[in-house]
Amino acid sequence: MPRLLAVFGHPDDESLFAGGVLAANAAAGSPTAVVTATWAEHTHRGAELAEALRLLGTPEKPRMLGYADSRVPGSAPGSLRLCDAPLDEAVGRLVAHLREFRPDIVLTHDAYGGITGHEDHVHTHRLTVLAVQAAGLERLYPEAGAPWRPRALYLATHPHSAVGVLGDFAEAGKGMRTVPDEWVTTTVDVRPWLERKWAAVQAHRSEAERGAAPGLLAALPREAREAVLGTEWFIRQELMTGARTGETALTE
Repeated sequence: MPRLLAVFGHPDDESLFAGGVLAANAAAGSPTAVVTATWAEHTHRGAELAEALRLLGTPEKPRMLGYADSRVPGSAPGSLRLCDAPLDEAVGRLVAHLREFRPDIVLTHDAYGGITGHEDHVHTHRLTVLAVQAAGLERLYPEAGAPWRPRALYLATHPHSAVGVLGDFAEAGKGMRTVPDEWVTTTVDVRPWLERKWAAVQAHRSEAERGAAPGLLAALPREAREAVLGTEWFIRQELMTGARTGETALTE
C-alpha cells in the first residue's frame, strides 16, 4: 500500500469523505496521515480530530494548518480565515507537510468541495492542487525542505448516480454537487472498514451535537447510514509520467 496523505478542510471531513480508505491503508501498515486546513490543535475540534484519527488507526497526530473556519472565527484565535489567508503562504505551509511526509498519494476535496460546496472545502482543493505541483520544484519554497513529487492526486467526490443513496441524508439530494459518473476513476467499497469509519465520524461529537453531518447520519436508520458511508468515490489525477500500473492505486 502507498504512503498516503489526506488534505481536508475541517475536522470530520477526513472521516466522512475518506475514512474507509484511510483505515484500510493504515491497517495494511502503510504510513497514513491527515492535514486539516482549519481549526487549531488546542481547540475542542482539534481534540476530536485526534481521537478520530486514533480510531481510524493512523499513527500520526493531526497536522493542522491552523487557519480559522470561514464560518467560525473563534476556531483558530489570532489566525486569518482560510479563505482570507495569502495564497502563497498557505500553499507554502502545505508544501512543507508534503515534503516532510513524502506521500505517494495525496487525497483532497474535488473542485466542488464535495457535495456541500463549502467554501473552505473548495479553497482546500485549490491549495492542494497547487501544493502538490509546487512540492516537486526545488526553486519553489526552498525553505520548506527537499523537493518531493507525489505520484497521484485523488479527489474525493460523489457521482450523479449516488444521489438516490444520499437522498435520505441530504434532503433528497437538493443542491448537492455531484459529478458525471464517467469522471469517477476509483470506487472503493469500504464496508469492511465501516465500523471503524463510523466510530471516527462519531468522535466529532460537537458536530453531531449541533446537527451537522455526523448528527444527521446518527439520526438515520442503520441501513440508510451504511448505504451513505459504505462507498467512497475518487477522481484520480496522475502527477508523474511513467508511473508503473498499480503503484499508486488506492486499493489492491
